Amino acid sequence: MSLAARAAPYEWQIGWRYTRGRRAGSGSGGFVSFISFVSVIGIALGVAALIIVLSVMNGFQQEVRDRMLSMVAHVEIVATGGEALPDWQATAAAAMQHPAVRGAAPFVAAQALLSRGSMMQGVMVRGIDPAREGEVTDIARRVSREIRLLEHGAWGIVLGGELARQLGVQRGDKVTVVAPGGQVTPAGVVPRLRSFTVVATFEAGHHEYDSGLALVHVDDAARLFRLGGPAGVQLRLADVQQARRVAADLSARLGPGVDVRDWTRNNRQWFDAVQVEKRLMAIILTLIVAVAAFNLVSTLVMTVTDKRADIAILRTLGASPRSIMGIFVVQGAAAGVIGTLVGVGLGLVVALNIDVIVPAIERLLGIAFLPGSIYVISRMPSVVMASDVLPIAGVSLALAFVATLYPSWRASRVNPAEALRYE
Repeated sequence: MSLAARAAPYEWQIGWRYTRGRRAGSGSGGFVSFISFVSVIGIALGVAALIIVLSVMNGFQQEVRDRMLSMVAHVEIVATGGEALPDWQATAAAAMQHPAVRGAAPFVAAQALLSRGSMMQGVMVRGIDPAREGEVTDIARRVSREIRLLEHGAWGIVLGGELARQLGVQRGDKVTVVAPGGQVTPAGVVPRLRSFTVVATFEAGHHEYDSGLALVHVDDAARLFRLGGPAGVQLRLADVQQARRVAADLSARLGPGVDVRDWTRNNRQWFDAVQVEKRLMAIILTLIVAVAAFNLVSTLVMTVTDKRADIAILRTLGASPRSIMGIFVVQGAAAGVIGTLVGVGLGLVVALNIDVIVPAIERLLGIAFLPGSIYVISRMPSVVMASDVLPIAGVSLALAFVATLYPSWRASRVNPAEALRYE
C-alpha cells in the first residue's frame, strides 16, 4: 500500500512527532522544538490573561451594579409632564398585578443645593415613604432604623456619609435645602429655602450616592418642590435582568400619561462606558494572543527548512502536496490547541481563585492593590462568564490555524530533486 493511500494517519503521526520532539543528533531540530514550546507558552499566557482580565472586569461591573441597585429601584413610573402622578396608589396597584413585580413605593426626586454655613453642595433630594421604601431598595432595609426617623412635617433629612463629612455635619445639625426655581415677591425672585435637621447618615458603598444623595419624607419633598403628591412610583422586580422587558410590558399596560424607565435606561451612560472599556481591553489582549499565535509562522517556517530532506523523501514515497501540507497544519494546530487548552485552564484556575491569590500576593509583597481608603471595593472581584471564555478559545484556535497556512503551503511546494541534491 502506498503512502498516499495512508496519508491521513501519517499526517497526524508525523505532524505530532514534529511538535513534541526533535530528531536525534540534530541541534537545529532541538532549537525548532524549543521555539515551538515558546509559541505554545505564549498562546497559553495570552489566553489566560484575556480570561483573567475580562473576569475581573465582569466582577467590578457586577459589584458596582449591585451597589448601585441597592440605592435605586429597578423600574420607575413617573408622569410624562414632570408633575405629580395623579393617583400613585392606583398606579402602584396596577403595576403590582405584573407577576415580575415584588414591591412598590412612592417617591419624589429633584436636584437641589444643600448648604451649611459657607459650604454648599449640589445633591439629589429623594423623597421616600419610610414604611414602604424597604420593599424596593436594599439600602432602606440596611438602615431601616435611620429611615424611620423621617416623619412627615418634622423636616428631617438623612445624608450620605461622604456628603455629611464634606459639609461637616452630624446628627442633630441643621442644613438648608435650596430648591430650584423661586418665589416671586415685590422685591424680586427669592430662592425657596427650607431648614432640615440631620437625623441620620448612611453608607451605600457607592461614591455617587454617598456624596450626593439626601433622603427626606416623601410628603415633605412634595411640599418643598411644590408638587401635589409623589412624582412617581418605584418598583422592585424578582429578576433585575428582566427590567427592560418588564418596563415595556408596564408601559403598554398603563398607557399614555406615564413614562416607565428601568435602571439600565437611567444609568445608560455608565453601563455604555463599561462595555466600551471591556471591548477595548478585549481587543488589546486579543492582539497579544495574535502575536503569540503568529509566532507559529516562524516556528513552522524553520521546521520546513529543517525538514526539507524528510519532505523530499515523503514525496518520493508517494505523498501528495496536500498530505505534506496537512502534516504542518497538524503541527501548528496541535500547538494552538495545546496552548489554548492550557491557557483556558490556567485562566479559569486564577479567575475562580482570585479572592485567594490576590490577598496572598498582597501579604507577600506587603502592599494593597485596592486600598480601602481610596477605593470603595477593597477586594478583587471576579466573575467568569462562558460568553467570554468560549469566544476567547475560538479566536485563539482560529488564529493558530490561520498562522499555519502559509508555512504549510510552502512545505507542499518543496521540490524533492532540489531538496535531495546536497544530501
